[in-house]
Amino acid sequence: MSKDIPLFPYDIFTPEAVRNARAVDDEVREFAPAVRLHDGVVMIARHEHVTKGLLDWKSFSSTSRPWHDPTSPRPEILLTDDPPRHTQVRKVVSDALSPRALERVRAIFEQAAQEFVAELRVKEGEVVDAVGEITQAYIFRVLPDILGLPQEGRHHMHGFSQMVWATMGPPGELFDEAMKEDYSGVIQWLEMTCERDAIDPEGIGAEFFRAADRGQVTLAEAKLLLQTVLSAGADTTYLTMANALRAWALFPEEYAKLRTEPKKLRGAFDESLRWDSPSRMAGRMVTNDVAIDGYTVPAGTKVGLMFAAANRDPRYWDAPEDYRIDRDTRHSLGWGYGVHGCVGRVLAQMEAQALLGEVVREVEGIAIAGAYEPWMTTVGHGPIRQPVKLKFT
Repeated sequence: MSKDIPLFPYDIFTPEAVRNARAVDDEVREFAPAVRLHDGVVMIARHEHVTKGLLDWKSFSSTSRPWHDPTSPRPEILLTDDPPRHTQVRKVVSDALSPRALERVRAIFEQAAQEFVAELRVKEGEVVDAVGEITQAYIFRVLPDILGLPQEGRHHMHGFSQMVWATMGPPGELFDEAMKEDYSGVIQWLEMTCERDAIDPEGIGAEFFRAADRGQVTLAEAKLLLQTVLSAGADTTYLTMANALRAWALFPEEYAKLRTEPKKLRGAFDESLRWDSPSRMAGRMVTNDVAIDGYTVPAGTKVGLMFAAANRDPRYWDAPEDYRIDRDTRHSLGWGYGVHGCVGRVLAQMEAQALLGEVVREVEGIAIAGAYEPWMTTVGHGPIRQPVKLKFT
């Protein structure tokens, strides 16, 4: 006989909870295999169950999700689709961001990274922000260039990030605070800068419009896909790279090992994605009754599949709080899983390989130089500020 899904005792999306998201999400995971929030949304946080949910797109549909507002200003495509439409749209993105397509811009990433780290060298020994002065600054500088976006208005990139992630969570103090912001300038910039006639025809972004010419998507959908890649290629990547810098400061022996074996950088980046995932959860709606360890999640229930907590589940991971560059992360959920696995993975890895690879070559040591300040969004997770000091070779 199915047991009642237990009610979690407090709101996991308050400012206090967001500031302590790692501990809160781990508490949800250990509370029960399935946990009901006060608004009826069910959270699933153990690695085994989150993995199964991500793989079973028929039972865990993306077409409806917790707190989903179809009038949201964020791009509504790809992540809100199920197959077969998702498959058709995903092919457009995967073709545009394939290893072969991105190889022609690898040198641009690498040159920009060399120039960027050279600029940081003059600040050796000074306190710098690992996010605002390093990872976010690099991504906001180079990603629009790769996509072929115009120079004007790029200061709106951070506002775009705030707008997108603020709309993913539930109503509450943080949501209300975010909605007080005037995003009209951001929306106007986004609309204008992602028009076909505004972008460089040699940039990666033009590939979406060429897909529209072939009839794979509409022109409106091509524009939405460009906006989606602009968001997804920025936020989660710079947060994960900032977490890598934090991990290298907190686990200096691992960083020393990485500098000795720089070919392990990709694994080190993937481990930072597991160690502190940039998204707390993915939303779904179950289309049929789903059994989870003696509990039944009824059809029609909106659920959250909690990536970050699953990536620290001690039932699956050995010493999950430790950062290890040699860890086998093949079953990490930081990249997603199944049909909604991160389609921009090659782009993110190329961005990270360029910047972090240059850091590994040039920076002998990284030290924490101030308190971690979390990004105060309900679903996005990571540092918005992390002071560090760099010691160059």
